[in-house]
Amino acid sequence: VIGTPQRPTAPASAALLTSPRTPSAQFLTPQTHTREASPWSSGRSNRRGEKNGKGLRHFSMKVCEKVQKKGVTSYNEVADELVTELSSGDNISPNESHVYDQKNIRRRVYDALNVLMAMNIISKDKKEIKWIGFPTNSAQECKDLEAERQRRLERIKQKQSQLQELILQQIAFKRLVQRNREAELKNHRPPPNTVIHLPFIIVNTSKKTVIDCSISNDKFEYLFNFDNMFEIHDDIEVLKRMGMALGLESGKCTSENLKIARTLIPKALEPFVTGQNTNTSTLMFVFKKQASNGVSHYDDVLIRSDNGAVATVASSSNSSCHGSSRDTPASFLEDEEEDEDDDDEDFDD
Repeated sequence: VIGTPQRPTAPASAALLTSPRTPSAQFLTPQTHTREASPWSSGRSNRRGEKNGKGLRHFSMKVCEKVQKKGVTSYNEVADELVTELSSGDNISPNESHVYDQKNIRRRVYDALNVLMAMNIISKDKKEIKWIGFPTNSAQECKDLEAERQRRLERIKQKQSQLQELILQQIAFKRLVQRNREAELKNHRPPPNTVIHLPFIIVNTSKKTVIDCSISNDKFEYLFNFDNMFEIHDDIEVLKRMGMALGLESGKCTSENLKIARTLIPKALEPFVTGQNTNTSTLMFVFKKQASNGVSHYDDVLIRSDNGAVATVASSSNSSCHGSSRDTPASFLEDEEEDEDDDDEDFDD
């Protein structure tokens, strides 16, 4: 008995494919449902997504914009924001496929951050991500570094000038206290109404000047009107003219005064006074002296520091204080009375 092969029964919706060389038959069944591809899924659909502008390049640009805008951020912050932005534009229901797409977005954010870090556009310290900036050419980078160097050198000069002035003030105040203590031991403490408290200012003008002074009710504001030139000195300038700065302000400090000055400041600041600081080749206390032909005469004035010690500003009304005035906006005193006698040039305090 010879049997013949039986053809399998084909489904109603299937097409039978046979070949004369193969006795077997194959059925081609059309797919009734195709899952909607997401641009964030793998495979061909992923490549199609990259062509649509949502590939690694797109993510790198998005991540770069986020980090640049925030300055300092983290991976989770960037990834959460991108997931929210990109998922809100998809028409995919929240199913397993959508969860997979979110994971894919986070993976691409991680890859983009690594690329930006390799290009030195961002830096990462533990979980903190910082924006550095886009790379520039060597010429531009050299120019920026030179400008930054000049800014820092200017800041150093300003701080050195401030330090010089503060050291001078400390030396002058301590010398004033020493002088006042010695004066108290000899002449006892002066009456309270004969002292001037620190800080203070002195306004000088000619005796012929008409002065109109208005004082506020709380005595915190004083308005002066002068019909002639005047000059303003603060307490530090007066102490310098008294010699309390030991000549350091003009660079004319003797070796004896230099020893005294070193005892009045902390040990860490001694190199700035002796000129042995490694950052300076000359004595730091060398200030420009402004040319001034004006001569100011002072009456006897006493100054008292916080501890009650007193000192005399000028020895007598006939003695003159020579020297340059401090550069202040209110300094308008000029030598315009050259033709007058010396007796007519006396100034009042």
